[in-house]
Amino acid sequence: MLNEICVVGLGYIGLPTLITLALNGFKVFGVDKNKKVVKMLDQGLIHIKEPNLEKHFGDLIYKNKISIRNNLSTADVFMICVPTPIDNDGKCDLSHVIKSVKEVCQYLKKGDLIIVESTVPPTTTENIIKPIIEEKGFKVGKDVFLSHCPERVLPGNIMHEIIFNSRIIGGCTDNCNRKTASIYNKFVKGEIILTDSKTAEMAKLYENTFRDINIAIANELIKICNKLGIDGLKVIEYANKHPRVDILKPGPGVGGHCLAVDPYFIIEKCKSESKLIATARKINNSMPYFIVDKVKKLLSQIKKPKISVFGLTYKENIDDIRESPALKIVKILEKIGYQVQVYDPLIRYYEDSVIDSIVEDSDLILILTAHNQFREIDYKRLASKMRTPMILDTRNALNIEDEDIKYYNLGNIN
Repeated sequence: MLNEICVVGLGYIGLPTLITLALNGFKVFGVDKNKKVVKMLDQGLIHIKEPNLEKHFGDLIYKNKISIRNNLSTADVFMICVPTPIDNDGKCDLSHVIKSVKEVCQYLKKGDLIIVESTVPPTTTENIIKPIIEEKGFKVGKDVFLSHCPERVLPGNIMHEIIFNSRIIGGCTDNCNRKTASIYNKFVKGEIILTDSKTAEMAKLYENTFRDINIAIANELIKICNKLGIDGLKVIEYANKHPRVDILKPGPGVGGHCLAVDPYFIIEKCKSESKLIATARKINNSMPYFIVDKVKKLLSQIKKPKISVFGLTYKENIDDIRESPALKIVKILEKIGYQVQVYDPLIRYYEDSVIDSIVEDSDLILILTAHNQFREIDYKRLASKMRTPMILDTRNALNIEDEDIKYYNLGNIN
């Protein structure tokens, strides 16, 4: 009987998972090594912005339905939701996963289930995690059970998608699959698919690789059209009128812990067979430099220009800045010597910024994220405060037709 669940890692996946389990009647506790995070959560406060998350968490803490700890203890199920970033060589850093598994093994007993939700390279569960467990004397599939069940959620809609998205369970054995499915069947309303661990690992990676490649096609098109003096955004609009064409939106690059990271996990395993994936990564990684070149061109005749950056997160309407191309663009602009000020109402550090002071005497508003708030701004009013009323909208978020404002997007900035 699997009575108590421990969620290891309380970030963008672990915390919503912990809350969802508690809301569905499971006895749960969460563990995170970051003492500041644990202190915040103990007070009923959350460290990430996600719709409905804070309300649910506050209620559960008040009712003692959730406990938060710095250290592990015994449980019946361990869900590992720690980060797997890429290292300086472009390879997956599994240190957090490996450390978590080793710590779990200190409290492991017969009948326990370990579920790895962290995204990992193919064969990691079978070739790296399973041996660590079996070194402790447990037979996986008989004494204890091990599965990979990758998260498949969209930031900004996590609480809904944890429940309604289909889930792929990759167990090391059929018994592992059955044990794992018995947990997810109690709260997942989407389809539950049972397979082996390496297939589940690859499916997760290719979901995000597919999107990364398709964004790269859009970004490459923008570069080609820019060179030929063609409005690439109109090309995409017209091409997408074909019933079997769906070109994605171009932008300043790709960010987040999934699209900008997961393809490298495949590349490191099969470098010679993943040339298209590697090329797509190079194209998307080049976009911040493409944007900076356009900024330099726009400001070339202005002495000591000031830039007002709108948006630092990697996508709209969230507070997540992991792998954000906006961060890279800001760093490059500052290194060049431009005066850069940032406005992002969804990031705690900037949320109290006064937009008027950000654009005062500015020469360019550079939109790097398409937050809904940015669409509602009176840009004509802001333009009156700028030294040079000019906007570069890298997300094609606005529709400005005002002769007093020079408005550029990725389609018309040749």
